[in-house]
Amino acid sequence: MNIKKFLFFSGLLIGVFLLIAVTTFFVVDELKGGAVGSGQTKMDLLIESGDTPGKIVETLSTHGMIKSSKYFLYLVRFTRSAGKIKQGLYEINDGMDSRKILQVITEGKVKLVNFTIPEGYNNRQIGDLLVSKKIIPRRQDFLLAASKPELLKEFNIPSTSAEGYLFPETYSIPINYPVDKIVRMMIKRFYVRIAKIEKAKNLSPSELHKFVILGSVVEREAKRNEERPLMAGVFNNRLKRDMPLESCATIQYLFDKPHSRIFEKDLKIVSPYNTYLNKGFPPGPISNPGFPALEAAFYPKETEYLFFLLKGDGYHYFAKSLKEHLEAKKKYIDVLYD
Repeated sequence: MNIKKFLFFSGLLIGVFLLIAVTTFFVVDELKGGAVGSGQTKMDLLIESGDTPGKIVETLSTHGMIKSSKYFLYLVRFTRSAGKIKQGLYEINDGMDSRKILQVITEGKVKLVNFTIPEGYNNRQIGDLLVSKKIIPRRQDFLLAASKPELLKEFNIPSTSAEGYLFPETYSIPINYPVDKIVRMMIKRFYVRIAKIEKAKNLSPSELHKFVILGSVVEREAKRNEERPLMAGVFNNRLKRDMPLESCATIQYLFDKPHSRIFEKDLKIVSPYNTYLNKGFPPGPISNPGFPALEAAFYPKETEYLFFLLKGDGYHYFAKSLKEHLEAKKKYIDVLYD
């Protein structure tokens, strides 16, 4: 046999061998590492710090998500992925093959938890909401995170907490997301939104803070977006005349949780937040206002109104004088508290 024939047959044998090897690999890969089902069955796979590939495989196997534990571990070793597996909560389904599952847990494609902060929630209410969603264990954890001096200094918030600067919106976070990062995320969202208001640009922190306070009061008082500029105008008119704001919303802020009704005795509670006893703005925001309330604080409606009263239909009656206000009170108060 001459050298050419030898090389030809040698190459042919090698090619056949490689073809068999590759075919065998894909057959084994499908038999041992293919998807178990069609994707209808799902599970939440929680990987915590210190979990070994063996423990992860055991969990996947117990829930029927992989065909072969040995093959999955082989994939982990072959791809050198043991050190790349990231902790977190993952949504796995039986339509994913072993390679896809390994890709998901090494790329950190964790399952996200969604939560929505309603407009006008104060920090206590946000803390309670996060507890109810099992995002944090205690309300106090959130309140402490939102009051850290270094955080307030970093974001130029001239107050004792980030109240007013935690933008109410829908957020998506991984499980076990640190509460400090949640607070920072909300503050950053606030500054993104406030940047869309032209008059908010180039203000000093103390100047901006006054608008945030006004927006927070308007947020808690108004029931309809179209009334927010009117209310902001009323409060500005009262400030110009050196009249107390007399906002029931600031009284509600004194309670741990909102009351269904404010009584005369509540108006006498001694607190710097009581705008019936004290003139000017309260010391800080009383809620975390949404964009319409913030916008109303910067662009109030110019009127002669000095009073407003909630009617039974969700709207307010606006009055220019105390006499007119008291007459409206007689008319509408029975509608609300009959």
